[in-house]
Amino acid sequence: MQAIKEKLSEMNATRKVKAEARADEKAEKDYAKARVGVAHEVRLAREAEADMDKHVSKAERLARKELAKHGDGGPRNNDGYGSYTNSDQRATDPIGAGNATTYEVKIASPSQASSAPPSNKLM
Repeated sequence: MQAIKEKLSEMNATRKVKAEARADEKAEKDYAKARVGVAHEVRLAREAEADMDKHVSKAERLARKELAKHGDGGPRNNDGYGSYTNSDQRATDPIGAGNATTYEVKIASPSQASSAPPSNKLM
């Protein structure tokens, strides 16, 4: 009778150890999935940033082209920055709860364009 009790006790201990090992393995697997998810989101953010830089460069190039066509470019702020505010919340914030995004691009007159490199810095 004592041998049976010891055998059952050992089986319960083994079952508990296996359950703990499964729980640890599951936690490690969940952690690995979370890391993969974060890496994916970081990659998407970098791609979006590259696309944004491409579009800012294109906008600056088109603005320079228009300036060349029309002279000094018309009314501007005193600091030489032209500003554009995107008020479409769906384009700036997928949840729709954020503020509008403002992009400012420094556009030099055609006479200043050759002396200074273009700036892609977003404010």
